[in-house]
Amino acid sequence: MQDSVTVAIDAAVEDVWALVSDVTRIGEFSPETFEAEWLDGATGPAEGVRFRGHVNRNDSGLKYWSECVITECVESEVFAFAVVAAGRKLNNWKYELRPVDGGTEVTESFRLEPTLPNKLYWRAMGRWRGETNRRGMRATLDAMRAALEA
Repeated sequence: MQDSVTVAIDAAVEDVWALVSDVTRIGEFSPETFEAEWLDGATGPAEGVRFRGHVNRNDSGLKYWSECVITECVESEVFAFAVVAAGRKLNNWKYELRPVDGGTEVTESFRLEPTLPNKLYWRAMGRWRGETNRRGMRATLDAMRAALEA
C-alpha cells in the first residue's frame, strides 16, 4: 500500500523545492493531476495549508477535485500532503529532497492509510494501481527534471 520512485536532477535543491512545493504547477508535470489551487487564501506551502487538485483518474475521463492538506513542509527537504475526504486521510504523498554532487535526488512516494476500505481496494486493485502510481511518479519526476535541466 505504498511505493516510491527516486530521480536525480541536475539542479540546486532550492530550485527543485520551489517546483515541487508549488502545487499550482503540478499540471505541467503530472499525468493525472492537471491543475491545483491553494485554498483558504493561501499562496504557498506551509504545514496545515489546504489545496485541491483536479484529477483525471487514469486518463479515463473520470475527473474530480481532491482536497489535500500539507502534513509536512521543511524547505528544501520535504513536502508532504494527505488527500482527504470527509475530514479523513485517504492517501499520503511525499517529496523528499537530498543534495547530491551539485544536484538533487528527489524521491516521490505514496502511502495509503491502512483503513479497511483501502486494504480491500489494495487487495483487489493494488498490483494494477501500484504500477499506475509508479509510472505516474516516474513521469512526474522525469518531466520536472526536464523542466529544471532545460
